This record gives sequence, structure tokens and C-alpha cells, in this order.
Amino acid sequence: MKRWLVLLATVALTACVSRQPDLTELGPPLKPCPPTPNCVTTESNDTVRAVSVIPFADSPDMAQARARKALLSESRTQIVVERPGYLHAESRSLIFRFVDDVEIVVDSNSNVFRMRSASRVGHSDFGVNRKRLQRISARLQSVSIADSVISKPASGA
Repeated sequence: MKRWLVLLATVALTACVSRQPDLTELGPPLKPCPPTPNCVTTESNDTVRAVSVIPFADSPDMAQARARKALLSESRTQIVVERPGYLHAESRSLIFRFVDDVEIVVDSNSNVFRMRSASRVGHSDFGVNRKRLQRISARLQSVSIADSVISKPASGA
């Protein structure tokens, strides 16, 4: 019995530890979703994983500031990579602190925000990633240009 408890604890702790995946380089395309239903992206034609791109009319710099603000409005989310036209954030779940990766590409060629949100571990996310991108999309559509002026981080992350 004790062996089973040790084995179960080891498996549970291993599932909680995740390393940062190899995500996209700057620009298109975003990494495809895995076959598991815990990822959504603007790059998918699959109705289970697809979300809509969000158009923007302001400058790419202003659009990126809006995307930054929309990401940072999410609870337990921090931006870990920020480059011109690209943001990568990590969102942590409340209880178990599982990490989801959220990416936004500010596509200045098409004047749209392209996005991806995916769980690092597990099979199902109970719709968490889709709901996250729906909230971010709503913020991107409603944030005024005047509200989007945000100072960049000093670290240049």
C-alpha cells in the first residue's frame, strides 16, 4: 500500500512539473495544436480548436500595446517573451498551478491578431483555453486606442 502511495505521489508531482515548450519564432505561423482537446488557435480549421482572428485598425505598435494590456488583464498571467509583433505569456491555474501558454501575434501584414492558448500537460482543459481567448478577444475589440498606451517592461523580456 505504501508503495502505491509513493508511486501515485511521484506521478502527480511529475505531472505538475512542465518545461516551456518550443513555441513559434517571431511571426507566422503559430505552432499547431496537438491532437488533445486542450488547445485553441486562430490557425486551425477544426471547429474544436478554431477561434477567430481579431482585426485591428491602429498601428502595429498600438495594437501590440492593446494585446499586452489584454493579456495582463488575465488572472495569474505574466508575459515571458515580448518582441515586436509577438507576445508569449504563461497563465497558471488557481489550485494546481498548471501552466498554459498563451501567444499573440500582431500580424501587421493582415492587420489581425492571431492567437493560441494551450495547456502544457494533461488531456482536457474543460474549455479553459477557449474561454481565455474569448475574454482576450473581447478586450482586444473593446479597448480604445487611448487606453492602450502602456509602458514596456524594463527587462526587455
